[in-house]
Amino acid sequence: MTKEKDPRRQLMGKISKAKGKHFEERLDASFAYYRDRGYAIIEKTPEPMRPTKNLGNGKFIAFFEKKAQPDYKGTIKGGRTVMFEAKFTAKDRMEQDRVEREQGEYLDRHERLGARCYVLAGFGSGEVYRIPWPAWRAMKELFGRKYVTEADLEQYRVHTAWNATLQLLD
Repeated sequence: MTKEKDPRRQLMGKISKAKGKHFEERLDASFAYYRDRGYAIIEKTPEPMRPTKNLGNGKFIAFFEKKAQPDYKGTIKGGRTVMFEAKFTAKDRMEQDRVEREQGEYLDRHERLGARCYVLAGFGSGEVYRIPWPAWRAMKELFGRKYVTEADLEQYRVHTAWNATLQLLD
């Protein structure tokens, strides 16, 4: 017996995926703005893929390996390293474990060397929050639980400039 798919859940999944893609596009456009003006070079970290079969002509079959690096990393004018792990949810809360253990260890190592590390949390409302990595790591102590809501994150809300650029470095 085949279980029928719930069309409402399918629609909600498509909407959530589209909003997540829009979140990433906003980040990319904002980082391009900073790059074009010489303020910073922040690039998306490519997803590590492992080819499994060469099909010829530059085509291959591959799978995504588990990633440990943050989504974005780069340098701010003056030489400071910055890293961002981007997470999006269409729900009313963001769980701490959305940042995987390996990603957290990577951010910890770079932060100890002086990098500024953040989690960029995007919500279905369209709001974006830049949470310093130490605050994300201490979520239980700061908020009393291992998830946050938009109300918890108000002090970290990212403002949007007149030209729709997210002010991620301000």
